[in-house]
Amino acid sequence: MTAAIIFAITIVLPNLALMGLGFFMRRKGQASQAFIDQASGFVFNYCLPALLFFSVVDSEVDYAKQVTLIIAGIIITFILFFGSEAYAKRFINAPADQGVFVQGIFRSNMAIIGLATVTNAYGEIGLSIGAVYMGIVTILFNILAVITLSRVSKSVDETWISRGLMIAKKLATNPLMIALLAAFAYKALALPPITGVIHTTGDLLAAVALPLALICAGASIDLKAMLSPSGLSMQASVGRIVVAPLLAIAVGLGFGLSGVHMGVLFLMVASPTAAASYVMAKAMGGNDTLAANILGFTTVIGMFGMAIGAAILRGFGLM
Repeated sequence: MTAAIIFAITIVLPNLALMGLGFFMRRKGQASQAFIDQASGFVFNYCLPALLFFSVVDSEVDYAKQVTLIIAGIIITFILFFGSEAYAKRFINAPADQGVFVQGIFRSNMAIIGLATVTNAYGEIGLSIGAVYMGIVTILFNILAVITLSRVSKSVDETWISRGLMIAKKLATNPLMIALLAAFAYKALALPPITGVIHTTGDLLAAVALPLALICAGASIDLKAMLSPSGLSMQASVGRIVVAPLLAIAVGLGFGLSGVHMGVLFLMVASPTAAASYVMAKAMGGNDTLAANILGFTTVIGMFGMAIGAAILRGFGLM
């Protein structure tokens, strides 16, 4: 069991350290909001796409074997979505709170926290598998987020058709989606390996992605909001950092997953609430204060939950 605990600490501690550095830089005035916004945009538009593209192109992973993993992830997402929807309709009155609550539970931070932790745990193989999983499930995340937040859409003229077009446009212009589709196409066409300057440049961009993203995540943490959560944000946080990981384990075991596939499923699902949830809630008229509270609390506390879960699974030889 000691080895399992060390494994869990090893995969989570680097992420916490980088987030702590970002928080320290913000407190010292070394990371302004403008820097955070620009660095986050740089990571999202250039570094993460490079990381995902080359991790898929360079890997020898048999993606057909990931079908079970992806199906398990989709089922977990739907269970969390419909379960939190039912809870919100029964116990939450304000429409502006309902969608934010639901999104805070089902939508995890796969692109930053999830991928970083999977990479720490399994290296390039884990990154490749995690990238494919993230690409598929992210599409579902965006669709469900628009559906649940549409209760309080600011535009009175908006229709389901316009919302569908908006989702399609977001997916078609999403740099992460473009990078993954390009990588799949490159692999499918059996083109020669990418070498030389192009690959070296891609490697340099990819190397920046996760460290800089984690620093920006840490710099964005609002301790006041995190330490003074409302009852509603606490309920959503419990759903994200307790219910979601337990559900991941149950579904993963039900599908017979083990090893790296079980590890990827657990770490992706158990990740804190996605940073994009705050941006989307604010843009669509949801309770952005509630979204910020959920994001801040789960980002810090959720990391410890991931470590505990990983230690237990590792101890039983499941990941």
